[in-house]
Amino acid sequence: MVCLVSRTGRELQRYNNMGGRQVVGCIPYRYKQDMDGNKSNELEVLMVSSQKTQRLMFPKGGWELDESLEQAACRESLEEAGVIGLVECELGQWNFISKRHGIYYEGYMFPLFVKEQLDYWPEINLRTRVWMTVAQAREVCQHWWMKEALDILVQRLVSSQQQLKRKH
Repeated sequence: MVCLVSRTGRELQRYNNMGGRQVVGCIPYRYKQDMDGNKSNELEVLMVSSQKTQRLMFPKGGWELDESLEQAACRESLEEAGVIGLVECELGQWNFISKRHGIYYEGYMFPLFVKEQLDYWPEINLRTRVWMTVAQAREVCQHWWMKEALDILVQRLVSSQQQLKRKH
């Protein structure tokens, strides 16, 4: 058995040239399977509860000096949601004000195509994880910039499915 621990502290935290904290998030997703294990076209996304308020959001956290954006996205998904997968092309960058601290943050979001869901993960005792439809996620997500990232992901996946259909 391997023991995984979440990183803590801000010693390695990145800040932009305006002093804003840089954070990286992920939208873990998969395609729902039927009872026989066959993949459907129905998209599901994984949300996690906030440590403080228990409201649902996508995994996100500080981008640290010793990692790339993609590595940070993978780490946050593993630590907060207990999932491992393929990080895909960046969905975008957003500037927003932290409700708790009242300061500007710079957030980057990535899709993560989930390959494995762990039974135990670093923040299992701090967070709840919930698979849901895109419509449900849009309704419960508290952050406008995460909703925009979700819309971009859905648009990207729909257009790539349409391109595949045209090829066949």
